[in-house]
Amino acid sequence: MLKIFCKNTGETKDINDGSTLLEVLSEFSFEKPFPIISAKVNNVSQGLKFRVYHNRDIEFLDLRDASAQRVYVRSLCFVLSKAVHDTYKGVKLHIEHPISNGLFCRIDGVSDETIESVVDKLRQRMQEIIDSKIAFHRHEVHSEEAIEMFRQCGATDKTRLLETSGQVYTDYYTLDDFVDYYYGRLVPDSGYLQVYGLEPYQNGFILQLPDTTDPTHLAKSMLQPRTIETFAEARRWNNIMHLSTVGDVNRACLDGNASQLIQVSEALQEKKIVQIAEEISRRHADTEHPLRVVLVSGPSSSGKTTFCKRISIQLLACGLQPISISTDDYFVNRLDTPRLPNGQFDFDNFDTVDHEMMQRDVLRMLNGEEVEVPEYNFTTGLRQYRGKRIKLDDSSVLLLEGIHALNPYLTDRIDDKAKFRIFISALTSINLDDHNVILPTDNRLLRRIVRDYNKDAFTAQESIRQWPNVCDAERQWIRPYQENADVMFNSALLIEFAVLRNHAEPILQTVPKNCPEYCEAHRLMRFLNYFIPVADKEIPPTSIMREFLGGSSFTYNK
Repeated sequence: MLKIFCKNTGETKDINDGSTLLEVLSEFSFEKPFPIISAKVNNVSQGLKFRVYHNRDIEFLDLRDASAQRVYVRSLCFVLSKAVHDTYKGVKLHIEHPISNGLFCRIDGVSDETIESVVDKLRQRMQEIIDSKIAFHRHEVHSEEAIEMFRQCGATDKTRLLETSGQVYTDYYTLDDFVDYYYGRLVPDSGYLQVYGLEPYQNGFILQLPDTTDPTHLAKSMLQPRTIETFAEARRWNNIMHLSTVGDVNRACLDGNASQLIQVSEALQEKKIVQIAEEISRRHADTEHPLRVVLVSGPSSSGKTTFCKRISIQLLACGLQPISISTDDYFVNRLDTPRLPNGQFDFDNFDTVDHEMMQRDVLRMLNGEEVEVPEYNFTTGLRQYRGKRIKLDDSSVLLLEGIHALNPYLTDRIDDKAKFRIFISALTSINLDDHNVILPTDNRLLRRIVRDYNKDAFTAQESIRQWPNVCDAERQWIRPYQENADVMFNSALLIEFAVLRNHAEPILQTVPKNCPEYCEAHRLMRFLNYFIPVADKEIPPTSIMREFLGGSSFTYNK
């Protein structure tokens, strides 16, 4: 008999050796407002078919938990993949990127039907699979066997990934006669996947996902034309370099082309920055409605600070005089900061910024006045004046940077024609394979962990603990306004994870196994193992990545 401690109940019970988590779940009684999807076993995410052979701590999870969400989404992607396979023989499904609270998908090889017709057929087949409650089966084999199996299936994206991952054994899954690969656990059977949607979107469709706060309903969809165009642009850049998945990138690195990938990625980003600067310059020269203020916003660890410095250089090259201020310097004094329900300071709240005072100062600058601007002391939590004065002239462009910069209430008294809005995020365009999406939040979280650790600001455990609150704040304060941007800039680099691996792995290893944050640290370490590590010596000192790795030629005040 085993001793199993259930975190949901605080009880310990004797359980038979080799019991599945489903069998263990039946031994404990606790309130379940939503179906249990997966569990954490000693702070490691596991599927409900996992068997226990030693004393363990177990926490059962529903869709309100991030690791359970990933299990559900992977399983749903598998059902979609099987539906495509069953309905359209020989076509290729690409599950490309998150959009509109779902996943954007595209099919190659169906040209004689409307997308509406395709979606109707796939929706019907998915529901048949779900109603049949077909079991997912995991198989563990030598990697060579899995590679040969996927090669015979024509799945070159998976063969390249597995060929370059360096693993001795590989897991793959089956759903009836359909074979696929996923880098994490799945639900026990297709009947668990009751909440989903499938809707046409542009030249493809969106796989709609459950709302994480109320998993009985779909997450609210939203129009995001600028975001999807930014993803499409990144895909076009990848096609220029003939790369579409991690296996392609790994192969290029093994062939000695890592340096070239870095150079091309940096050149493409610089090209985009030049285009943005030239558009700002063109609009600044408009005698009737001259552009005076550039608003730069983006979520945490998107690279806003370095972007502002690089765009400033290009604006100088256009003959303009960029002057930068940050909304952070207009933070209210710490004691006046809004608080979260748990009593902690809510530093991402819009009212953390004294927006009335900031807008008043900006208006005075635009009227030609010299204005003394504050600097926020993050040590004392006080706004201070240290003699920094700003006066704009005819060649000046004011760059206003901060997470709230695109919130219309921040600059509602400034003429829209005088403003240019830029939204920055790390919209990861590379995926593990055609069915395993890499979420942009993983990109930014790894950046943040490395930066915070290198600056002695937070440990990896602390950064991971804070991340859910950061993401919640982004959904409330940033995401609603990102489509207001005149232009979006993608700060993600094609080879970024390969470079981050060398930095992030030793930091993630410092997270203790006996803390809740280990679950995320363990997942990220497994994820990084798919990438061939690349040294950062080729990353230029002006790169956005240097904001997180260190070694930047720019000076950062905070």
